Amino acid sequence: MPRARSNVPRLKRKKQVLEAARGAYGGRSKLWKAAKETVEKGWIYAYRDRMNKKREFRRLWIIRINAAARQHDMSYSVFMNGLAAAGIEVDRKILADLAVRDPQAFGQLADAARNALNQAAA
Repeated sequence: MPRARSNVPRLKRKKQVLEAARGAYGGRSKLWKAAKETVEKGWIYAYRDRMNKKREFRRLWIIRINAAARQHDMSYSVFMNGLAAAGIEVDRKILADLAVRDPQAFGQLADAARNALNQAAA
């Protein structure tokens, strides 16, 4: 019985890796070993940075909300606590968008948060 070789699947995998390595510099896009290392490292970075992207956007949203809340004489934590006390459930992405695009609506939310905090304190 002849020895089985995985010729077709092997060439398919090789073609996929070399296709993914297009745009790399020099032998990294043409030579098998260098291309494979480049592509695998790129996939690792892509996975890591998909996770980091979520973290970075959340930080950006919090910075924007904090800046807008301070224009209404509140800190970020006081503002978010006031929204929770008022029973307003709006996520940070929407709050940051309101802070940038519709400051008047954000001001109404800030007033609602302030009123809820004043009622809770009284």
